[in-house]
Order: sequence, then structure tokens, then C-alpha cells
Amino acid sequence: MRNPVSKIHVLVLCKGNICRSPLLEGLLHHRADISNLSGSFDFDSAGTSAFHRGEPPDPRSTEVAARAAIFISHQRSRPLSIEDLRRFDFIVAMDRANRRFVTELGAFPDERLLLARHFDPDASEHDVPDPWYGGPDGFEEVFAMLERATGPLLDHFTATGPRLQP
Repeated sequence: MRNPVSKIHVLVLCKGNICRSPLLEGLLHHRADISNLSGSFDFDSAGTSAFHRGEPPDPRSTEVAARAAIFISHQRSRPLSIEDLRRFDFIVAMDRANRRFVTELGAFPDERLLLARHFDPDASEHDVPDPWYGGPDGFEEVFAMLERATGPLLDHFTATGPRLQP
């Protein structure tokens, strides 16, 4: 059984793991650092597709994050694995399609499978749009959405805590 005082393990999930999920992973690391909580968390990101396996984040994601002094260029895309369902306490999906992908795999508690935008106080819907096909403005918009959600997400993780696993 996992030690109840262990870190809270959070996986951020989008389709390709090169646009949205690297941004939220970077934002979560940054917010945890400035809140003196970095020792309490283990953040990672993955994609529901292996298409971009091993690639760095999209340069537009890297640029928008760097303007906020968040550096994500070291991240590399990887696909979601079955082991992730056992390792992580929370999975934060960027949209309903990514959430449904995890639900169909089964074996992950529904209350621990979250939508990122659910924590954005300005959200009128729960999907974070994929900025891949658009220009830089789409990446700015997605960054702003995820930035608004970051604090409430950290609060939720801290209040809910890790799940104990056999």
C-alpha cells in the first residue's frame, strides 16, 4: 500500500501531449513551486495518441509558457499507459474525448478523473480547445484558461489527497 504521506501524483492528459497538457503540467509545477508545495506533488503529462511520442512541446506552447517564465521545452510527449492508471492519484483531461478514453480503459476512479476546465472560474464549457490547427492567439487563449484553473486544481488535489492503493 502507498504511504499515506506520499506525494500526490497528477497526470495531465490531452490527445498528442504537445500543446495543452505540457502547458498545464508546466503551470502546475510553477504554481506548486511558488506556493512552496512542490515537494507535495509529482506532475506528468501524456497523450491518448502515440503519434508525437518523444517530441518536445509545440513551439507555440513553449513560447507562450516562456513569456510567463515557465519553461517546458524539456518535456517529451508520451502515450498514456495502463501503468498510469495505477500510478496516478488524479488524471486531468483537457476535454471530454480524452476523459472518455480513460473511462473506456476502466479501472480509474471517476471522482479522480477530472476535466481541467471544470476548475476555470470563467468557463462556459468544460473542454479546453485544441490550439494545434490555429495560430498563436489560440495558444494564448488556452494558456489563460489553464492558468485560471491551476490554483483551484491545486486546492482540489490538496484537499482531496492521494488515494491509497493495494
